Amino acid sequence: MPKQGKCKIVETSVSEQPPALKIERRASQMPQQPRTIEETGLSFRFLVELLTKELYLRGQMRLLDLVDYARLPVTVLEPLLSFMRSERMCEAVRSGGAETSISYNLTDLGRDRAEEFLQKSQYVGPAPVSLHDYVEQVHKQSVATMGVTRDKLAQAFSGIVINEGILKQFGAAMNSGRAIFVYGPAGSGKTFMAEHLAGLLSGNVAVPHAIVIDNEVIQVFDPLIHQPILPPTNGNSLGLELDRRRSSDDRWVMCHRPVVKTGGELTLSMLDLDFDMGSRFYQAPPQVRANNGLLIIDDLGRQLAPAIDIMNRWIVPLDRRVDYLALHTGKKFMLPFDVIVVFSTNMPPSKLADEAFLRRLGYKIYVGAISEHEYRTIARQVCDELDVPYSETGVDYLLYERHFKEGRPLYACIPRDIIQQLRDIARYEGVAPELNRDMLDWAWNNYFTHD
Repeated sequence: MPKQGKCKIVETSVSEQPPALKIERRASQMPQQPRTIEETGLSFRFLVELLTKELYLRGQMRLLDLVDYARLPVTVLEPLLSFMRSERMCEAVRSGGAETSISYNLTDLGRDRAEEFLQKSQYVGPAPVSLHDYVEQVHKQSVATMGVTRDKLAQAFSGIVINEGILKQFGAAMNSGRAIFVYGPAGSGKTFMAEHLAGLLSGNVAVPHAIVIDNEVIQVFDPLIHQPILPPTNGNSLGLELDRRRSSDDRWVMCHRPVVKTGGELTLSMLDLDFDMGSRFYQAPPQVRANNGLLIIDDLGRQLAPAIDIMNRWIVPLDRRVDYLALHTGKKFMLPFDVIVVFSTNMPPSKLADEAFLRRLGYKIYVGAISEHEYRTIARQVCDELDVPYSETGVDYLLYERHFKEGRPLYACIPRDIIQQLRDIARYEGVAPELNRDMLDWAWNNYFTHD
């Protein structure tokens, strides 16, 4: 079975429509269902091998079950099964008068062939789509088709304290579809803001279960990243779906636009195809899984690989909107790089990349200290959230006696972290939490390190 890899999207315009309209719109965005083997974009031999492996691993299967697992219509499967019967690889058992009541079983010869096919690749699951069809679909649903307005931005960042200038930069950056470089000191809220950009993604995208290149399978759909709009078809509902004679291609899943986040664990090898020597098929790298969506590279500069090497890996994709990957056979191919990449770091840009690379980054957004008014607003929000009585006197003490006297900048994370620690010690002591001097001093001294 295909391996599962290791992300939340907001869709507003469709959700306001009646259910019937929503389904109709989703179906119109999906690629059309293939009616012949040629229309699948896959070779006859590849499909025969896939069906043979399916029957080998699952045993006798009804025609409807094969449709369900291969995600291909009867009109495509019938000539394949007819060929397999003529080659004495499988046999048919009829349990009723209808064509769909036929079950198929491998013969001894078929089982021998299946073992040979599994030596080449152990991928057994939904039929892949061709590279050509994948490239065409990614272009149709490009992130460039989204439009971010002031109203959408206000909705995505509702209730969040953020400088109006920074908010405007994020809005323009998302409309550009280009990479965004967010930098500033630790604790200023860079990651928090980057994650909320997901709320600006609109529209649905079709994601294939897998793609095939030179008979090599690359698994793309990841249930931990791609959030389907409609539940996948199951055996109980398959008959109804066939009766409706659906026009959409089940090898694709209609999903929210994907969001992929990676941080200090990122390595250069993760940005290439991951070939499993045991299963002998590939997992797509994060930038491919994030196509038509958002890719957040957090903590840039904290990876094991030098930051300059990681940044240089992105020069061509960011500049030309394409990425070059290679199979283990040595064959190289090109894939669309339709991703808004958000780099987040607390290191100075000059220490991470040269001017040539920074020029390719559409927007450089600095996130620094907040104002006194913003600090008070965040403190009030946190108190309401944690059920801690808000005290203007207590916040004055934090600002004037601790921050300003000690030269501590006002970062967005500090009010939350201090009040959370105050709440924790109050629980331990069995007393009501208060923004008084003693509790604030304890939380402050516990939060900051001292030389």
